This record gives sequence, C-alpha cells and structure tokens, in this order.
Amino acid sequence: MNPLKDAVRTYATAHSNPDGLALTPVPGLRMMCVEAPRGDLHSIYRPLICLVLQGAKRMTVGREQRLFLAGQSVIVSADMPVVGHIVQASRNEPYLAVAVELQLATLREFAARMGSVRPPRPSQTRTLFAENTTAAVLDCALRLMRLLDQPEAVPLLHAGIMRELHYWLLSGPHGDALLALADPTSHASRLAEAVVILRAGYRSRIRVEQLAAAAGMSLTAFHKHFKHLTSLTPGQYQKRLRLIEARRLMLEEGISASSAAFEVGYESVSQFTREYGRLFKAPPKRDVLRVRDSSPQVNGATQRISVEPLAML
Repeated sequence: MNPLKDAVRTYATAHSNPDGLALTPVPGLRMMCVEAPRGDLHSIYRPLICLVLQGAKRMTVGREQRLFLAGQSVIVSADMPVVGHIVQASRNEPYLAVAVELQLATLREFAARMGSVRPPRPSQTRTLFAENTTAAVLDCALRLMRLLDQPEAVPLLHAGIMRELHYWLLSGPHGDALLALADPTSHASRLAEAVVILRAGYRSRIRVEQLAAAAGMSLTAFHKHFKHLTSLTPGQYQKRLRLIEARRLMLEEGISASSAAFEVGYESVSQFTREYGRLFKAPPKRDVLRVRDSSPQVNGATQRISVEPLAML
C-alpha cells in the first residue's frame, strides 16, 4: 500500500483545495489528503469506491453513521448526501484516501456474466458499507494513479483498468451488495432513475408522482424504498442538494445569501436561512466568513476556496 499512499500524498499536496480534495484529469479518479482532524464536509456522492489508505473518517448518510479506518474500502452505492468528518490525521500521518466512481454499465455487464451469485433482498440492500481492501483493488488504484504522469496513456489504458477494477469488486467481498446496484430490476437501480431527476431539477418543484413513475413504483412503495435507501425523504434529499449548492455559490462565486437562496430554488430567504443554519450549524453569512477565515494564507492573501458543483460530485 505504501507506493499508493506516496502517490496520493504527492499529488494531493500539489493539487488539493482547502478541504484537502484533489480532482484529477483521469475520469472518475479523485483523492484526499488532510493533515489534521476537521469539521463536517457536506458532499453529494455518486456511486463510488473509496479506499482509506491512512487515518480514519466518520461518514454520515441520513441517520446512518459509520467510522472507516485505514485498510478498508468504502462503497457508496447510490447518489447520496454524505457528511464526512476526518477524525484521525496528523502532519506526519495525514488522512489519505483515493476514490473511483463506479461505472454502472460495466457493473451490469459483468454481473450478467457472473450471475451465479444472487443479489441481496431489498431489505438487505445498504448504501454505505466497507470491507477490507484486497490487493487486486489496490493494484488497480495504483495503476490509475500512474496514469496521472502519463496523460497520453489515459485513452488507451483507462478503460481496461476500470474494467479490471469492477471485476475484482464484483468477485470480492463487495460483490453481493454491488449486484443489487447492477440489477436493473432492483430497488436501488430503479430509485436511481428518480435520483437523476432530483439532481437535474433540484431548483424546481418536483412532483413525487413523477419520481415514483420514473422508479416504476407506487407512491407508497416509492416513499418506503427511497427512505430505506437514502435515510431521507425525497423532499429532504432535494433540500440537501439545494443547500450544498447554495453554499458552493457563496464560497466559490461570492454571491450573497439571498441571491444564493433564489438561485437554488428557495422562495423565502428566511426559510433558506433557517434550513441552512440547521444543516451547517451557523447562518449563511457567518458560515461563509468562518470558512474563509480558516482557509490557508498564501503570501498574505486568502487562498481561493474551491467547492465542487453538484454536477461534479
């Protein structure tokens, strides 16, 4: 694991934003390097695998909270609002993790070919879980990292490495749970169609009937299975999308709280302020000032804060 840790630390140190997150030109590959425990980081995760290489991180999805340690690989099996909190990190041994977005088309192709294992029943389907990382998965992650130094190789080698990664995931400890995500008839897969609508139209009023129809479920079944999968109601999920994007707009683009509220679909600034405060533990203006004051200083000036837009998360 040491070569992978060294590669992640070197790249993230040079390219990460103030939260320690580094995006890369390799499709679906990102990483994190954080040198001290810090407060909550709100994100919207797409389905992905996150390899915790060093340190520890607590992750919360809805009402579900788990601690993930070095040596574990974490699967997020749906488009989830996630609260991350680094709990173990230091300058000498920073929190290090590398994440790769899952390719549903590849999962479905391989699952069809490896269909000897039955997918879990809906009641067993989970959205956040971890297993010990296998050597084969670590090897794939390291080879993806090596592509950063050879960009001309990305169009030639990336697809093959990703296919190999998905094979090892499906044939390893994560396999049973990933089969539910790959199965187009599973609740997780059907609900993903509704999540696509929520993500694309989070600024607008979306009728629950439209979401249920996209998932091919009755209203009662849709509410039940959406809450089971995400730990949130559809309305709470949309609200989380709006608030995270509003925060990004204020931090990244410097717009006012009232402008951000209207931009993400709120009709009442006071309602936006109340709900923002409940999520981020401070009113919008105070929260933004707090983040800016805590951002690194470069030559006496505050470093630009970088927050990913929802489409990138």
